[in-house]
Amino acid sequence: MTSHKFKVGEKVQLARDPFNRNPGVYEVLALLPQEHQGWQYRIQDPTSKQQRVVIESRLSEVEPR
Repeated sequence: MTSHKFKVGEKVQLARDPFNRNPGVYEVLALLPQEHQGWQYRIQDPTSKQQRVVIESRLSEVEPR
């Protein structure tokens, strides 16, 4: 059985796609159940405080500077 790749409090990179106009670095707020497309996360933009739910395949590790 697999589990979530990212942990609560971790910074993640949200990928750009045709429906997402706000890619960038977000913070993981909560681990959500797995759906047909994969594990889900509640993430938050640290600047605007906007929250969203995304599937794990849209997220990646933040590259070190």
